Amino acid sequence: MLTGKVCVITGGTRGIGYRIAERMAENGADIAIIARNFKENFVESFKEGLERDFRIRSYKCDVSNFEETKETMDSIIKDFGQIDVLVNNAGIVKDKLILSMKEDDFDDVMNVNLKGAFNTIRHTFSHFAKRRAGSIINISSVSGLLGTAGQANYASSKAGLIGLTKTVARELAQRGVTCNAIAPGFIETDMTNVLSDKLKETYIEQIPMKKFGKTDDIANLAVFLASDSARYITGEVIRVDGGLCM
Repeated sequence: MLTGKVCVITGGTRGIGYRIAERMAENGADIAIIARNFKENFVESFKEGLERDFRIRSYKCDVSNFEETKETMDSIIKDFGQIDVLVNNAGIVKDKLILSMKEDDFDDVMNVNLKGAFNTIRHTFSHFAKRRAGSIINISSVSGLLGTAGQANYASSKAGLIGLTKTVARELAQRGVTCNAIAPGFIETDMTNVLSDKLKETYIEQIPMKKFGKTDDIANLAVFLASDSARYITGEVIRVDGGLCM
C-alpha cells in the first residue's frame, strides 16, 4: 500500500510509534524515525524479521525544539529526496491533579505533544505543498475528546492536536495533502502495562468491547490513512477505542 513512499515517524522507538513504523515498512515504505534517544544498533534490530529490503535512518531530535526540528526535517529531505507521510506520534505524560501540577509539568507535555507536532508540520509544510501530495497523521487520544482527571496537560495537548489537524487539513486541502488524527483509547503498551490489575479491570468495564486494543489496531489505520486509498479523507478524527467514546 505504501510502495515508493518515504514515511517519517516521530517517537518511533517503542509502542505505537514503533509498530506504525514496522507496518509501514512491511507495506513498502522507506522509513525515517525521529526520537530523543535510541538504543544501540536500533536500525539493525528494527530490520530484523522484516522480509524486504528498505531504506531506514534514525534521527536524534527533540521535536519540541523549533530549530533542531528544522535541521532534522531538512536532513531527512536531503537523505531521502522527499517526504510522503509524516506521523506525529512523539508524546510524554506527566500526570497529576491540577492542584499538584507544576508549571513545568504542563509546559513540558504541551511542548512535546503539541508544539512538537507543529514544529514538524511547520518545517515540512512547504515541501508537502510544492509536491501537491502527501499525508500527515497526528496521534491524538480519547483523553483529548473526553478529558481525564489528572491529565490536564496531556488532555489539553491531545485536544490541541485535533484543532491543529483540522487547521492543517484546511490549509493544505487544495494542494492534495491530507491531514487526519487518530485517537487511541486504552492500548496495550508500556504505558498501560504498568497499571495494576485492579485499575485495568476498572478501565475495561468502561469499554464496550471489554478489552484493551493492540498497537496493530492503530498501525493498520495509520497505514490506510497514509495510502492512496485514503486520498479523499482529510480533517477527520478517527477513534480506535473499542467503543469507549461512543
